[in-house]
Amino acid sequence: MCGRYASSKSPDDLVEIFEVDRFDPADELPPDWNIAPTKQVYAVLERPVESGGPPARQLRPVKWGLVPSWAKDPGMGAKMINARSETVHEKPAYRKAFAARRCLLPADGYFEWHTPETAPDGPKGASRKQPYWIHPADGAEVAFAGLYEWWRDRSRADDDPLGWLWTCTILTLDADPELARIHHRMPLVLTRDKWDGWLDPAWTEPEEVRGLLVPPPTGFMTAHPVSTDVNNVRNNAPHLLEAIPEDEVTVDATLF
Repeated sequence: MCGRYASSKSPDDLVEIFEVDRFDPADELPPDWNIAPTKQVYAVLERPVESGGPPARQLRPVKWGLVPSWAKDPGMGAKMINARSETVHEKPAYRKAFAARRCLLPADGYFEWHTPETAPDGPKGASRKQPYWIHPADGAEVAFAGLYEWWRDRSRADDDPLGWLWTCTILTLDADPELARIHHRMPLVLTRDKWDGWLDPAWTEPEEVRGLLVPPPTGFMTAHPVSTDVNNVRNNAPHLLEAIPEDEVTVDATLF
């Protein structure tokens, strides 16, 4: 799964990396090293800027936690931060977005927590979980496969710009064998050669799109233990990504 990640690059950098055509400076988000569900995050997507116009690649903020258009309450988005890539094409909450509203979610990497099999003084789970920072081994930009939706707030006027809530979810899959020792699921990281196809709104056949749901090669992502400071969402600084000394790690040193 993916329940916390970091995205610290500037919009100028993201515009260049993802070959974005349109970004409104008023939408700029601050660097975030501890993104939690329901926060605003950057999404790269392709859709017309004007009704009837050609698709344009855009960088825009969306809320993490997908709210289907038919939802009565936007609060359900907090429970829909992830979607299983194996079944996303057939689930009512996601299938329309999978066919027509796909996006890339830029990231530096993500956090995952490992529970020791045996705690020093008791059974599994008796000691605190150890957080790990998981990121590309070569420092490349991460692009999570995502879906986006918009939800209409009927309590607001038709011309109220706040009347539409844009939201997203991150697709997940079985973890790479090396990373499965930390957690059995991971976000789907799309390699650069799949970005254009994933964003292309002309790709609407589920089976065609499912062909893109391929994880990066083994070894593309690497991991190291980090401070439990990341457990508190109020902590938000670059030090959260730094490796901690071995004597501070709460899991068996033979994990890696």
